[in-house]
This record gives sequence, structure tokens and C-alpha cells, in this order.
Amino acid sequence: MGKCDGRCTLLVICSLQLVAALQRQVFDFLGYQWAPILANFLHIMAIILGMFGTVQFRFRYLIFYAVWLVLWVGWNSFIICFYLEVGNLSQDRDFLMTFNTSLHRSWWMEHGPGCLVTPVLDSRMAPDDHHVITVSGCLLDYQYIEVLSSAFQILLALFGFVYACYVSKVFQDDEDSFDFIGGFDSYGYQPPQKSSHLQLQPLYTAG
Repeated sequence: MGKCDGRCTLLVICSLQLVAALQRQVFDFLGYQWAPILANFLHIMAIILGMFGTVQFRFRYLIFYAVWLVLWVGWNSFIICFYLEVGNLSQDRDFLMTFNTSLHRSWWMEHGPGCLVTPVLDSRMAPDDHHVITVSGCLLDYQYIEVLSSAFQILLALFGFVYACYVSKVFQDDEDSFDFIGGFDSYGYQPPQKSSHLQLQPLYTAG
């Protein structure tokens, strides 16, 4: 029952991670955030691999999933520092998120709760095929929405890491105990020998 509880809890965590990653992927696509899009895609693949390892009792897949979660926590920590402009990070370098292929920023910048977007006409600051806008009245600025999203991802990753390590340890202990009990052990399996019920009878010949 303990092993089932750990597996079920890990599957629930993976399901929440998958839903959160798909939701984040949609908004990153809308904002043309190519670096987060690539990271989200890898994260989705790692989640699916972790769910497969949980269902199929593959502890090596769970170890890979746990290692990826460490990298995922690091990536989301960078996003938090980026939007909060920690250290030398600045949102003026927001093109890092788009691989310098576009001038788009976070989708939440213009579509946050309560945001009012006003286009600035005849602005000389706008490059070709672009326009300048002003955003006001937002109940929550877009950088804080991105920070909260990354913080939620980190929270799920921490729970996933703990349960992945626990379940993989249970799987490994079960394999070791199975070998110790004698399932296909080093002595090999010896099929039972058929016993012969034939009896030898003396042969008499007429003299």
C-alpha cells in the first residue's frame, strides 16, 4: 500500500506539472518567447518519461526525471531573477527570451488583468512594421505574473523531485529483494527431472 501511495502521489504531481507546462507553453507561444518554449518542450518530455517510469516500474527513468527537475528549478530561478532584475540582469535585454529574433515580450505585458493598452501614433521610436504602445491600469504587472508562474513551477518540481527519489528507491529495493529471494538468481533455474518408473526384468530363454 505504501508503494502504491507513493506512485499515485507522484502521478498526481506529474499530471499537475504537465497541465502547468502546457498552459505556460501556450502563453509563451503567444508572446514568441522562443527560449522558454524550448525549455517547456524539454520539460514536457521529461514529465512524460517520469510518468512512464512510474507506471512501468522503471527507476532509471525516474532518476533521469529527478535530474531534469534540478535543471528545471535552475531555469525557473533564472527567470525569476531576470524579471526582478536581480544583479546585472535587466528586462532591457528581454530579447534573450526570443533569441533576438523579434521585439516581442511576455504576452502578459499587454493582456494582464485590468491592463489598458493605448497605441502611440506617429512615434519615431518604433522600427519598421512595429508600433509603440503604453500599458496602464494593470492590477498585476506582467513581470510579477511571470515570477509567480516560475515560483509555482519550482514548487511542483520540488515535490516531484522528493517523490521521484522515494519511488525510485522503492523500485530498486524491490528488485534487490526479488533477486535475493531467488527469482532467476545466479544458481539458475533447474527444471525437475523426470523419474523413470521402468523396471528391468530378467530375460529367460528356453534351453
